[in-house]
Amino acid sequence: MPVLPNYHQFDGLHWETGTVRNYFDYRGVKAPHTGQPYSEALLMGVSGGAVIGYFVFAYEGVDPQARILTRNTFDPFDTMLQRLGVVQERRHTASPEKGVKNLVDVLEDGSPALVWVDMFGLPYEHQSQAEGVWHMFPVLVYGYDEAGDRVDVADRARVPLSMTTGQLADLRARVKNVKQRVLMLDIPDEEKLPAAVRAGIWDTIRLFTEKPPKGARHNFGLAAYQRWAEMLTSPKKKGSWAKEFPAGPKLYAGLTCAFWDINIFGKDGKAERDVYADFLDEASLILGKSGLQSVAQHFRASAAAWDDLSVALLPDWSPLLAETRQLMLGQHRLFLDEGATSLAERQAIGDRLKVIRGQMGDDFPLNAAEVVGLQEAIAERVLRIHDIEAGAVEELRGVMG
Repeated sequence: MPVLPNYHQFDGLHWETGTVRNYFDYRGVKAPHTGQPYSEALLMGVSGGAVIGYFVFAYEGVDPQARILTRNTFDPFDTMLQRLGVVQERRHTASPEKGVKNLVDVLEDGSPALVWVDMFGLPYEHQSQAEGVWHMFPVLVYGYDEAGDRVDVADRARVPLSMTTGQLADLRARVKNVKQRVLMLDIPDEEKLPAAVRAGIWDTIRLFTEKPPKGARHNFGLAAYQRWAEMLTSPKKKGSWAKEFPAGPKLYAGLTCAFWDINIFGKDGKAERDVYADFLDEASLILGKSGLQSVAQHFRASAAAWDDLSVALLPDWSPLLAETRQLMLGQHRLFLDEGATSLAERQAIGDRLKVIRGQMGDDFPLNAAEVVGLQEAIAERVLRIHDIEAGAVEELRGVMG
């Protein structure tokens, strides 16, 4: 019945960087430049930092999606750990029984365990799961009580979470390549921190200004802002919002999907530009480059501009869209602050959002002129962010030489 004593680490927001942040904090690891626990901002920056990615997906039978990436997604987890010189010990098994033993062994050695679970199946998660769709992410297990049928978990919320042993076993077995994985981490190599920070900053610069490692150039960086704005305001072009997200449920889906990615998915608003600004402030100490603090201020201005964009997506002048924005933010805040105890309230919010979504097909609240105005207002704010971040990245390149 191993339960780690005095586990209080619940500050991490993102599945990857937040989970590692909590892990290092419990292990007593301190950053050399602050004497404090490694911050999630520092880990985010080292993993590849801030980025913009714009994608549209349309699958038969489901609403189209406008996906907005706000951080580097090119293997950030392993990249972060490798750059910091963190030795990983991964234990895999096809046997559920052996998977439990591996987990318990880690806990009995006095360390929390990183395990991969399907986020849609989490008992404290209010989102519904599409048939046959899994999303595997790491969470931190710090207690496993087989007799009491309880697993203690740290996962994004600011409070403890739990599930049954059977639920954990099911969630760990969903995808073959991470099935029953348990990960243990060594401590970072302090001497590698400056190089890790530099590499992370250059990742951000390149993803904003150069062709990405995979995918079309117009889907990433400064080109993605221009692409997004063009698709909002050029109705005859292939991939335009007029074609992909016509007025009705599809437009509502595009708006809410973009809003979700900017404010909720693994973050707490502002497309994480405030987080990246905090990273640059830390980077200025680590690298001895005071100019990074000036760049950080540009990204804080960008964070405010992303807030403006969020309101433009679900604006106050449309009561149903404004209600949607407030409901989505309220639902997220309940999870962050209250965790599982707010599940019923979050599910009730979800039910109300389904009702609103249903109304979009029968009586869409915007007329044709208002739809055009909405999309023009969104495009204007997208280009405003483009201009702020173009200046920020140019200055960042200059500081880094």
